[in-house]
Amino acid sequence: MSRSICHLFLFLFLLLFSFFPFPLLARPFVLVLSQDDLKDVQNDDASPLDSDSSWDDDDFGGTHVKPDDELDPGSWRRFFEPPTTLLSPSHDTSLDSYYAAVHKIISASNNGDARLMEEAAAEIETAANTDGDPHARSVLGFLYGMGIMRERNKAKAFLNHYFAAEGGNAQSKMALAYTYSRQDMHEKAVKLYAELAEIAVNSFLISKDSPVIEPIRIHNGAEENKEALKKSRGEDDEDFQILEYQAQKGNAGAMYKMGLFYYFGLRGLRRDHTKALMWFLKAVDKGEPRSLELLGEIYARGAGVERNYTKALEWLSLASEHGLYSAYNGMGYLHVKGYGVEKNYTKAKEYFDKAADNEDAGGHYNLGVMYLKGIGVKRDVKIACKCFIVAANAGQPKAFYQLAKMFHTGVGLKKNLPMATALYKLVAERGPWSSLSRWALESYLKGDMGKAFLLYSRMAELGYEIAQSNAAWILDKYGERSMCMGESGVCTDAERHQRAHSLWWQASEQGNEHAALLIGDAYYYGRGTVRDYERAAEAYKHAKSQSNAQAMFNLGYMHEHGQGLPFDLHLAKRYYDQALELDPAAKLPVTLALASLWVRKNYADSFLVHIIDSLPEVYPRVEEWVENVIMEEGNATILTLFVCLLTVLYLRERQRRHAIAAAGAHEPNEHVVPAAR
Repeated sequence: MSRSICHLFLFLFLLLFSFFPFPLLARPFVLVLSQDDLKDVQNDDASPLDSDSSWDDDDFGGTHVKPDDELDPGSWRRFFEPPTTLLSPSHDTSLDSYYAAVHKIISASNNGDARLMEEAAAEIETAANTDGDPHARSVLGFLYGMGIMRERNKAKAFLNHYFAAEGGNAQSKMALAYTYSRQDMHEKAVKLYAELAEIAVNSFLISKDSPVIEPIRIHNGAEENKEALKKSRGEDDEDFQILEYQAQKGNAGAMYKMGLFYYFGLRGLRRDHTKALMWFLKAVDKGEPRSLELLGEIYARGAGVERNYTKALEWLSLASEHGLYSAYNGMGYLHVKGYGVEKNYTKAKEYFDKAADNEDAGGHYNLGVMYLKGIGVKRDVKIACKCFIVAANAGQPKAFYQLAKMFHTGVGLKKNLPMATALYKLVAERGPWSSLSRWALESYLKGDMGKAFLLYSRMAELGYEIAQSNAAWILDKYGERSMCMGESGVCTDAERHQRAHSLWWQASEQGNEHAALLIGDAYYYGRGTVRDYERAAEAYKHAKSQSNAQAMFNLGYMHEHGQGLPFDLHLAKRYYDQALELDPAAKLPVTLALASLWVRKNYADSFLVHIIDSLPEVYPRVEEWVENVIMEEGNATILTLFVCLLTVLYLRERQRRHAIAAAGAHEPNEHVVPAAR
């Protein structure tokens, strides 16, 4: 393939595309590459590929995946996903004291028990400093970072996470990587994210792409996200119960969906491979072909059944015969690895080609790996790069990982550590530690706000924007019911405001326009912080850059009044107009604002301008009067009767006037001159 053709493919596929399957904000992550990002690659033996150990892993993914507890040591999984089998008498008891303290933290958060939280924090500190337990250090870092029963101290939080990460705690590695990336320390961040992304990517399926289980945003701006929450209630969801009823009555499609939900843990269900296997087998008996491929995956992984590569190949072969082209990826994988069959690279490439020819993203990805490593083909990094780009453009998550490695190592693409860091982070956030989101959502749906806030806060520390946003929203929405724990007990109002402010700020840094808007409001009105119009304007500009109509309106208002921005009526009008262009629902406030501008421009320093400027001060007083006087139960009743009386009097007066008018119409007009005879 010529250099110009390769560059053409790169330009077409990478100029602008969105990584929509990822959960980071449920917002698009846009990657923009120019010709300068591309690199001339020599496909010779001196390629950096040979000397860089980051390319030595199994880039096809794998079926030999460790349990989540081994991938995420020190996880709180046992409290939210109890093991289905009893622990053996010989199980490791060294973490018993750690888990006892964590259990107290969870209970104290749920009940708002400050004494129990203090006791738990002391036990965690003892385990961390005396016993050197890395997982206790990780939790202690969390307590210092959030200011829970300890004075908030970023330095102590960092040190505890650093030593916890050195001891193998994956969540502390995520927290450290996020801290480094916020400070643009990409050389340190990229190493940690690369390690974590590798753990995540090796748990992906070998044939089809697994559904992306996105963390749920529990709010839409100021309102609860009722539609998304309705779909996350698991077995309590009415739609799920209808589906289950249909499956029990023999509907093959419903059986397949039941298996899918249990296998991946979708719609708020707990993953249950045994139930998934049962429903997939029932669906196959009813002639549902889509279950064939997942049965191949189940037997290849030994998920809920004894691992059997021969059976896996049989199921995958049957799936491919039914036109499920992604099954060719699994068949090719088994031939590359020599699982259940003789190792045969030529055969593997044929299968990957078939998948790619039928526009399957996994086929393009696997071909990319073969060309990248020279497996069964002559190594060609240019072709590999093109294949990964096609796969990534189709949303193949493993391809994002390969592009991250290319930016990281400078193989195929020019070295770009900020881009590599961002891409690795997207993949790493799909690791086993992402279960925190599911547990937090389950707690929220049960009404356990304290537990939900604790879990979202822990996840926020790892750099998940949605968790930062959700935790901040719970603080703002539920106040004392959030069971927020401060430095010496339940959070004071000031501590809650400060913590919400910090969480919204982190979310805004990652592109959350609503968070940026709230930060602007906090500075503008002095909520939880000192009033600062200039910083408010900064935050509004950040939200405006993401096409937020409210932010544009606010910037127009600040220009109109010279608050934090230069007094400029022309710029104010431009921002008001832009707000209306973006959001037609803003017509009324924009019309009023433009009217205010007209008055200010044509009648400067007049009585009308003074009235307009006094409205922000008058409105809160009027609102308070309405709330405290009019809306009081007795006064409201009197007011209602008074309004009814006025209405009756008005209608009677109107009727009287109509009667007079009608009578007048029939009287002779004495001023009319008689016609001549």
